[in-house]
Amino acid sequence: MNDRTLFDLAFLLAAPFWALLVLAPGWRWTDKIAASPLPMVPVLAVYLALAVPVFPQLWAAVSHPGLAVFQDLLRLGGGAGAIWAQVIAWDLFLGQWMYREARALGISPLVMGPLLVLTVLLSPIGVLLFIGLRAAVRRRRPRGVGEPQPAGHRQLSAP
Repeated sequence: MNDRTLFDLAFLLAAPFWALLVLAPGWRWTDKIAASPLPMVPVLAVYLALAVPVFPQLWAAVSHPGLAVFQDLLRLGGGAGAIWAQVIAWDLFLGQWMYREARALGISPLVMGPLLVLTVLLSPIGVLLFIGLRAAVRRRRPRGVGEPQPAGHRQLSAP
């Protein structure tokens, strides 16, 4: 596969998972998928396919970051594609986290849908807005309500 095809494939592999998070919140399978790191694996495989051929330039860019070095990396099809695939995988990771946090806090899917779409398109803005929303929701709740519990923790219910 050429760099252009792999570049396009990175988003196409993530898009179905984003669609589930936005369009099917609360569906049993959406909840399971949002709790799994597996949706990122195909995108990370695309990243590797693009990054390995340009590894010397990629290593130079990340080990001695500088604007000119990154500009050189982005001029390479595989370099730009690798950075794109990395961004797509990271955005999906953030989207899954936001989805799980919103479900645990009881934030409406009608609020989260647009935030998740914004995160797909401009993740820093979507994530910052979600962090603010999350903080506001947590402040309004009694302590312990809607907070994720550690693995193996059983919450006791009143008789």
